[in-house]
Amino acid sequence: MTGRKTMLITGARKGIGRYLCEYYSEKGFEIFGCSRGEADFYLENYHHYCLDVADEEQVREMFAAIRKSCGCLDVLVNNAGIASMNHILLTPRATVEKILNTNVVGTFLFCREAAKLMQAAGFGRIVNFATVATPLKLEGEAIYAASKAAIVSLTEILARELAPFGITVNAVGPTPVKTDLIRSVPREKMDALLARQAIHRFGEMGDISNVIDFFIQPGSDFVTGQVLYLGGV
Repeated sequence: MTGRKTMLITGARKGIGRYLCEYYSEKGFEIFGCSRGEADFYLENYHHYCLDVADEEQVREMFAAIRKSCGCLDVLVNNAGIASMNHILLTPRATVEKILNTNVVGTFLFCREAAKLMQAAGFGRIVNFATVATPLKLEGEAIYAASKAAIVSLTEILARELAPFGITVNAVGPTPVKTDLIRSVPREKMDALLARQAIHRFGEMGDISNVIDFFIQPGSDFVTGQVLYLGGV
């Protein structure tokens, strides 16, 4: 393995995750990515794992492989997430469990296992994904917003727990980006959401990587426990 900085990105197969893999690969990172399905792209310094982020055994196996191949992890980006836009009266329990397992349990497991690797090196950067749906209290997204509220709390508390090991934990809260996650949402609902932002436009991939760049740069070692919402929410 080379002496490159290492980064793990969950939900790497498409959308924001795929963009981040390509973006940080170009910046010279050794990238480890995961998703439920196989990746349909190739990057020279990219390694893909098929797993469910909420499956503890599969997650541990992935981290064991990372430890064996390079012995360290510099950056974790917890991008994997799912959403469902339904009124609470129309939301089945199965949907609730699926969202909480992926968004909350998955993020927790990756934070915990990444911290074990980072602790040994006395350095690490963890970036979680929040959402503007939480501060905007978006109707129809009660469970999704609640799952991301849990991520905000997790981020703030882990920042304190992991600070003694040189690990920072922050979160980015994107506005809607044109990915599969919002493709089924009616246009009028999206327009109403964008109107509640200070800047009335969809988020772009570069808006997100800009925040991650800030959180993981060496000069941000005094920045932890922060949630940066985009769009002026």
